[in-house]
Amino acid sequence: RITRQADYGIVLMTRFASEPERLFSTPELAQTTSLPLPTVSKILKSLARHGLLVSTRGAKGGYSLERDPAAISVADVITALDGPIAITECIVDTPGECDRETGCTVRANWQRINDALRGSLESITLNEMIEPGPDPLVELGGGGARSASLG
Repeated sequence: RITRQADYGIVLMTRFASEPERLFSTPELAQTTSLPLPTVSKILKSLARHGLLVSTRGAKGGYSLERDPAAISVADVITALDGPIAITECIVDTPGECDRETGCTVRANWQRINDALRGSLESITLNEMIEPGPDPLVELGGGGARSASLG
């Protein structure tokens, strides 16, 4: 599960992606996303520090995307706000974190699962996040009778 901060960061970044050339003020973003101003301010500063946003100072200042939204992945945003994507503690790139590491029989499989998760998050860009996704009921139902009965 990602943190609330990362979730809010993705909400904010999709707002930027919807108008990629625009400069947004912190109060405006807080208002349009219905997020608390201090939280928005903290997240924007972190995203700028990690090279995803550019901060412009002054009376007409604000934040804008550092690069094209098609070049920013969901994984980039999560990593900037939460740190490395790791489904378990033993997967983080710091050997020795777990006292059972040397005899662990499942670590390699957790690594495979983590790599798949990270790969999926890296493959989804901000541009894709602003597009409507597939209908989850149709996707889960596999088409057929379930989707027909819903529609």
